[in-house]
Amino acid sequence: MQEHSIVEKRERIAIWIAIFLIILYLSPLYILGENAHIRVHDNLDSNIAWYKVLVRSGELFGSINATIPQVINGLPRNAYGTEFSGIVWLHALLPSMVAYAVSQTITRGFAFLGMYLLLKRHFLKEKEAYLIRVGAALTFALTPFWPSGMLSTLGMPLALWAFLSIRNRQASWKEWATLALLPFYASFVLGFFFFLTAMGLLWLRDAIGKKQWNIPFLGSIVFMTSLFLAIEYRLVYSLLFSHEPTSRNEFVSSKLGFWHTIHLVFKNYFLGHTHVMTVHTFIIQPILFLAFAFILRAKKGELERRFLFLFILNFVLSVWYAFWFYKGWQSLKERFALLNTFNFARFHFLRPLVIYLDFALALQILWRRNRSWKQVAMAAILLQTLLLGGFNEEIRYRISGTPSFKEFYAEHLFHEIKEYIGKPPSSYRVASIGLHPAIAQYNGFYTLDTYNNFYPLSYKHSFRKIIAKELDKSPELKDYFDHWGNRVYIFSAELGKHYGFRKTSHKKIYHLELHTDVFKKMGGRYLFSSVPIMNAKENHLRLLKAFEDSQSVWKIYLYEVE
Repeated sequence: MQEHSIVEKRERIAIWIAIFLIILYLSPLYILGENAHIRVHDNLDSNIAWYKVLVRSGELFGSINATIPQVINGLPRNAYGTEFSGIVWLHALLPSMVAYAVSQTITRGFAFLGMYLLLKRHFLKEKEAYLIRVGAALTFALTPFWPSGMLSTLGMPLALWAFLSIRNRQASWKEWATLALLPFYASFVLGFFFFLTAMGLLWLRDAIGKKQWNIPFLGSIVFMTSLFLAIEYRLVYSLLFSHEPTSRNEFVSSKLGFWHTIHLVFKNYFLGHTHVMTVHTFIIQPILFLAFAFILRAKKGELERRFLFLFILNFVLSVWYAFWFYKGWQSLKERFALLNTFNFARFHFLRPLVIYLDFALALQILWRRNRSWKQVAMAAILLQTLLLGGFNEEIRYRISGTPSFKEFYAEHLFHEIKEYIGKPPSSYRVASIGLHPAIAQYNGFYTLDTYNNFYPLSYKHSFRKIIAKELDKSPELKDYFDHWGNRVYIFSAELGKHYGFRKTSHKKIYHLELHTDVFKKMGGRYLFSSVPIMNAKENHLRLLKAFEDSQSVWKIYLYEVE
């Protein structure tokens, strides 16, 4: 009894150490504020500006047919998602960087709690396994997840804890409350559609294989799915009931040959994906292979069988992801529009849960062997924690030279531009060259260019006329715009897919060819360029002034269409 008390005390100490490390990991966001360095791709260049635009538009609760006039002369309100998302409300109530810090705290806190509870109740119940439980939960919580995904992937362990408890008839109100609250801080299409599909398959396995029609378990799956669909009603309407073609109707995602697809299988398996970064290559993957080698010839108990299932599933998810882009699918996708408009490749979003859960089981397999392998298991947790610490946004993006939040959005600089123009922003339209349009949008300008997941296909075709000659110069940009098209940018073949040339850059554009008459017809009046346009006059552009200040990394050349 006394021995158990000592172990429980040590476990509490380990938990407090883990909480301290999570707080330490998050501290730069609170200490530095807008001077913090955070992810640009699918974050500063899009989502954070989206929240700002949505809240400022007054259309937070707009109808399903409402539009946001600040973007592309009327972006459908539904493109910005549901008003019942917790992250939207954080950005509505708090300054952007404070909202970002709070969101990171919520997500990492519940990621730790969820993985810890899942391991303790369902996978590693032994009291002596507390270091593995806490260590695996800590490392999972420190993964560099996609910020606007919230608990879409990092909330899966908490949801699995609840579902397995209900499945085993061990649930209380806490598990049902978890399933009721998670949909308000997670995305259906960016994680939980795939997770709930997996839960449905688990129920089906029980029903067919074990003849168990577990009604509470089935009810819990239906309950959470229904809640997600109700919260994401705008998405449901756009996918199923909207008759207007959108940019997603021209997606061509399946264009890889067989061997390129095989290459993508192993790239995803070993390196992961930018939206679900697991940082598992150097520490976790060797541990998984090591545990796999140990159990091949060993007698397989429940622990080993579960490890093997997750080990195989991890690879299967990478195969599914890669082959979704195999060109053999394309004819089927063209026949069924939903296969283009909805990204079914994202079953690989289950991988963070699968990899870190399997990591915990692998550590336990090593732990059971002898004292030396216990030390290896503890070293793996320590090394993975240190590795993830190096992926802290402040460390990673400061070292790589990414602008800080304040430097990126450059509010002071764009306020000067707005004052110089001297007219209400709603009375004219702008676009950017060599610069993300999200910056102008964040600063209140009305833009013809944008980065959004879907928008009217007719607008894509109209905008394309502005940049048609530039696309013809670059097969890469042409394919990028025509077959994906989420970035509705003023592309330049000379700049390629580079957005954000700093004021220290010596880059110039010499051969720009834009149909500025189309730009002007669409309401365009000004172009913000991060580089000088040497043949501006040939494009009927007049340089008004160049703007720069010490608070921004940009030098903005303001051109007016003549």
